[in-house]
Amino acid sequence: MYKVKLMNKISPVGLNNFTEEYEYSEDLVDEDAILLRSASLHDYDFPKNIKAIARAGAGVNNIPVEKCTEKGIVVFNTPGANANAVKELVICGLLLSSRKVVESIQWINTLGDDENIAKTAEKGKSNFVGPEIEGKTLGVIGLGAIGVQVANAAVKLDMKVFGYDPFMSVNSAWALSKHVKQAANMEEIFKTCDYISIHVPSTKDTKGMINKDMLALVKEGTRLLNFARGDLVVTQDVVDAVASGQLGKYVTDFAASELIGKENIIVFPHLGASTPESEDNCARMAVDEMRDFLENGNITNSVNYPRCVQPRESKVRLCITNKNMPNILARISKLFADHNLNIENMVNRAKGDYAYTLIDTNSDVRQDIIDRIEAAEGIINVRVIK
Repeated sequence: MYKVKLMNKISPVGLNNFTEEYEYSEDLVDEDAILLRSASLHDYDFPKNIKAIARAGAGVNNIPVEKCTEKGIVVFNTPGANANAVKELVICGLLLSSRKVVESIQWINTLGDDENIAKTAEKGKSNFVGPEIEGKTLGVIGLGAIGVQVANAAVKLDMKVFGYDPFMSVNSAWALSKHVKQAANMEEIFKTCDYISIHVPSTKDTKGMINKDMLALVKEGTRLLNFARGDLVVTQDVVDAVASGQLGKYVTDFAASELIGKENIIVFPHLGASTPESEDNCARMAVDEMRDFLENGNITNSVNYPRCVQPRESKVRLCITNKNMPNILARISKLFADHNLNIENMVNRAKGDYAYTLIDTNSDVRQDIIDRIEAAEGIINVRVIK
């Protein structure tokens, strides 16, 4: 029986993918795994038995990833599961940044006592004129699952689209419209585009990447959209750029006190993935990833350990997390040979300073052998699946 602790309300569509071999609840202790959405784990005391954390969403800022990696805890996310929901909200934000829809609604709501409201509204509409997006230039920074969908949608809306992502995956490249032009660098995006949309993860290298120096490059009146993470921008620098007119509008899905009540700044309450379809997709993917790892040792969509997948074709599987060091596989293989154990299949993958290995055998592996592997230099933990 696997014990999965729920740290947030999770869609039943995902939870229904658990079998009778799983127990899941918010009240469990000594859990094998954690399933969550937005709950913070930075101060959480992880039990000894925990093996995996799966977030029903893409960002993992609420999880102490480095701490988990050192403990051999595999952290999963669900990239792409909420991409369509976020894309739709970005397109909404794009239109709201251009046409003064929000401002016009706020104004019309003040006219409830006006007996000639229709006439007043018609007369006042000229205060809310805004340009069409057709033929304008959109720059998309970050071409992952969401960025690609935003770029492709903008092409279909007859916008000129530039994309920039030095780390774009092969899958993203295949999915990206041929009409999206490649920008040489981020500076080119800021200098040439009428609208800019950010779609990169929050890391130590990307935090504050949109600052006064970058904003100084834009054409006056450029619209900036941030539906990725709030800390990608230096908030006060954005406020100042909007106040000066350098930015025509700032639309974001991340609230900050400095942004509230400011003219030409539109703030959403983190609605990007708040659709029933997205929550279902994320929950289903998170549960499936967790089950494949707990039952088979396979890793897909982990943010801290490498993708490592091997079909189950043998009696016993060893799942080993370790430091990415020389001779570890050689030592394990020698230990198997010394005890006349045959390795049927083996796959090893590395990601930065850490690695993951799956070893299949049709022999029973004694506990003392497992203990010797786990005690070896560089080994973090060893799990046996039968």
